[in-house]
Amino acid sequence: MPLRIQVDKLNKTFTLHNQGAVVIDVLHDINFEVHAGECVVLDGHSGAGKSTLLRTLYGNYKANSGSIRISANDSTIDLVTASPRAVLALRRQVIGYVSQFLRVIPRVTALDVVMEPARLLGMPVETVRPRAEDLLRQLNIPERLWQLAPSTFSGGEQQRINIARGFMVDYPVLLLDEPTASLDADNCAVVMSLIEAARERGAAIVGIFHDSAIRERLADRLIPMQQDVAATQQSQNERPLQSMERLA
Repeated sequence: MPLRIQVDKLNKTFTLHNQGAVVIDVLHDINFEVHAGECVVLDGHSGAGKSTLLRTLYGNYKANSGSIRISANDSTIDLVTASPRAVLALRRQVIGYVSQFLRVIPRVTALDVVMEPARLLGMPVETVRPRAEDLLRQLNIPERLWQLAPSTFSGGEQQRINIARGFMVDYPVLLLDEPTASLDADNCAVVMSLIEAARERGAAIVGIFHDSAIRERLADRLIPMQQDVAATQQSQNERPLQSMERLA
């Protein structure tokens, strides 16, 4: 199967300017590959940098060094050196991302939130609406909620809207940050089936799953993340200060 993700010598630090320029070394010489039709799971304790790695793979965080080569549609782009415009295009067309939290514009309906990734690709409403409705039904979102803003929903309902949105487009690459967290057993089963279907169609998947049963069912292999995050005090003369970034 074709190579979709190639990470080579990836490094990421955060500089806390309001705490004396303390440098947090989060990702250090990360190397791995993911092929089409493969689901790999990031393995490590809390604080090992798993979510940071996913956000770096999505381009939310810019790596300090190394490379992240994403291959799809007969082209390869290095996220570390790509322009912001190229990163945004890659997100629209190639990389799907299900984060732990749903961030939406107030008063936008749940159905519109789910359809948005396909609409950004220029697909007409009459084409994408049936797919969005099917995902909402699979994830047990009552039809009476479809025309309401998900900002008013419970945490579990918001997470299911987030998942439906992430699976709206058949992305070649899928990044999943604890998609089954806060879900009951029935909805977890639905999400696992969606992930398995995406893998069967050839998506390259990188995920974080803390539930051992889910990991065993979905993971083709594990990527170990060492919990060796270190903070060091360095002066501006020793290291050029980076722009302020939110540490999460």
